[in-house]
Amino acid sequence: MSQSFAPLHLICKSMEGIDDEIVSVLPIRYSNGHIPNIHIHQFPLLTRPLQAPPSAISSGKRVTARVKPQVHRFEVHVPADSRPEVWNVERTKELGAARAVDDREKNQEPKGKEREGEEPRLSEIRMRSEGIPQRGAHMLGIVRDGQLHLHPISETHQLRPTLTYLDVLSRKNKRTRGGDDSDSDEGPPPDPDEPLPPPVAKKEKKPSGETREVQVTARKAEDKGSGQMQGGLSAARREMLQAIRAEEDEDWQELQFCDVTTVESEEAFESIFSQSDEVLECRTDITAFLRGIHAL
Repeated sequence: MSQSFAPLHLICKSMEGIDDEIVSVLPIRYSNGHIPNIHIHQFPLLTRPLQAPPSAISSGKRVTARVKPQVHRFEVHVPADSRPEVWNVERTKELGAARAVDDREKNQEPKGKEREGEEPRLSEIRMRSEGIPQRGAHMLGIVRDGQLHLHPISETHQLRPTLTYLDVLSRKNKRTRGGDDSDSDEGPPPDPDEPLPPPVAKKEKKPSGETREVQVTARKAEDKGSGQMQGGLSAARREMLQAIRAEEDEDWQELQFCDVTTVESEEAFESIFSQSDEVLECRTDITAFLRGIHAL
């Protein structure tokens, strides 16, 4: 569905206090034909275009992507720059083994990536998405041939490198050194909503005397308040753990990544522009519009 709005006035205000002057008038064309597939994907830590480095392209590697649609999680895998002057091959074997363990623990193993008997290596950088809540209506706007084309944006995501395999490597190094592993990240961290337990004073061991039989009965603890759940988990923490389990249980679905230079990307870009001359009629008066503005 594509429609056209009334003209938009672009106003330029003079710095000298002169009345506002209309610089130009642009017709607005509105299209919603790709809802809900238009997203904003931000890469705040990426210092170069989202493309495979030349060394990876020469060896036949390309950028790949996958998604978990139920939890709206995206991953973009960018091949690493494997030039000897910037890449340590021996280190990639160690990190690759840690990532393989991390993938198995979290049910995140990419299918068909490793051949049977092949030693795992860290050959790519994984960009993992975090959804950003949208306030109001976000629009993609492109000016072409003196017209402003708008399309609604459904979701916004920020993608950053995922380094969870370093936790596996840290645990392995602690076990190798034989140090205290009591502070490892095995098991969930303590709930910040729960009060800290009182310190327990150490008692001296007394010589064993007469042995007596003791009967112990387990009792189910009652919930204390609406925010405290069974087992000492708060409601917020319980929901967080459930969300993590749901994400780990969902399988990845492969996506086709198309670079900006591909024919597919060019065709998708052209499909954003509205081709309809139907005029969109506004049925909302100024009073209803003002009432719909939050905190006004």
